[in-house]
Amino acid sequence: MLRGGLGSRSCRRGGGGLWRSPCPAAAAGGASSRSLGALRAASASPSNGGGARSGGAPPAGASNVKPLDGVKILDLTRVLAGPFATMNLGDLGAEVIKVERPGAGDDTRAWGPPFAGTESVYFLSVNRNKKSIAINMKDSKGAKLIRELAAVSDVFVENYVPGKLTEMGLGYEDIKKIAPHIVYCSITGYGQTGPMVQRGGYDSIAAAVSGLMHITGHEDGEPVRPGVAMTDLATGLYTSGAIMAGLLQRYKTGKGLHIDCNLLSSQVACLTHIAANYLNCKIEAKRWGTAHGSIVPYQAFKTKDGYIVVGAGNDQQFVTVCKILNLPEVSKDSRYKTNTLRVQNRKELIDILSNRFSEKATIEWLQLFEGSGVPYGPINNMQQVFSDPQVLHNGLVMEMNHPTAGRIAVPGPGVRYSEFAVSHPKPPPLVGQHTVEILKGMLGYKDDAIEELLRTGAVAQHEVR
Repeated sequence: MLRGGLGSRSCRRGGGGLWRSPCPAAAAGGASSRSLGALRAASASPSNGGGARSGGAPPAGASNVKPLDGVKILDLTRVLAGPFATMNLGDLGAEVIKVERPGAGDDTRAWGPPFAGTESVYFLSVNRNKKSIAINMKDSKGAKLIRELAAVSDVFVENYVPGKLTEMGLGYEDIKKIAPHIVYCSITGYGQTGPMVQRGGYDSIAAAVSGLMHITGHEDGEPVRPGVAMTDLATGLYTSGAIMAGLLQRYKTGKGLHIDCNLLSSQVACLTHIAANYLNCKIEAKRWGTAHGSIVPYQAFKTKDGYIVVGAGNDQQFVTVCKILNLPEVSKDSRYKTNTLRVQNRKELIDILSNRFSEKATIEWLQLFEGSGVPYGPINNMQQVFSDPQVLHNGLVMEMNHPTAGRIAVPGPGVRYSEFAVSHPKPPPLVGQHTVEILKGMLGYKDDAIEELLRTGAVAQHEVR
């Protein structure tokens, strides 16, 4: 845990430190090593051999000290928005303690196919760099463990319906009493108050309510869900940034705070110019397919064997596009001289350009546009994405050795830093893989107390075979 958000905190009774919180009392009783020997081995993480396929080595001269080293995050989130946020924080050095239900664990562990061995690939994609502790929070002893873990953590993240954790004595006001330093972040569908507060938060529903689906799809077609859960992912990115802002705020004020993140607000905030068009000009949004409402041409064009996306962001780029397409007369046509005119005469212009693009294969057009200064690119499938030379150069694939799934690969973070590398990731955990390790290392529990928690089902430990 951080002292003042910067240095490591030692647990000392009566000791100084900006973020004083009670040291966990070690449970009474002597150590029992006989039945816990296997559990100790089970909780030890195997050598993961993780790394990026390329671009993952620390830059020359870098210390590889990460910005969130020493930050402890108690993560009660499930599915996507929360786990994506905490995974990003784990990439930056935070120690993420993932709390899961004994047995089933995170809902996404059952989402498949596909599976890597018995592990859901969906779960594997957003849960690296975490430790898992399996706690039955409905058990009073389990809820007590959550409070004890919160007291020695910097951040508490949850995505329950508002009021649910308060019923268990784990709401913000409850945790604040025992951990006034805590940065407590709630992720919901619609916020902490208001008429929709008790509705569950699901990406597709929030994407619909926020207007994202209304503007996604073919111009004359039905509303379409984006290919990935963009509302969840946007909320996860907002959440990770908000938590880091919360840690900085705590460093400045000496106090923790509550952060309210929700799917609806995140997606409405991301409507940007579409929302501004309506708010300022009362222009109702519509679907444009791959095209853009305010820039022409800026869309996908069908080629002989696929698609290419081309965008002319200014008049000079449009002239260049016409030159590459050998359509000099089009660039001189008074109807297309400016972007405003091109938007007004969209249909006629797009018909002309589409006919020409259909005459050559995608690779031919890519070669012709190379070095032109015009933004362009093919529409790639997954095989093409992960064989793309720039994707490979950027080191966007992370590989790890998982204890049951074997060698796995997932997309890594999309940011590079000059002074440290996000490398050597730890594989996503098994349910309760680190339960004993966490009880011992963070809370100072003795063997017999852990045995009792295991016996009563308040916690569970996964044994790695």
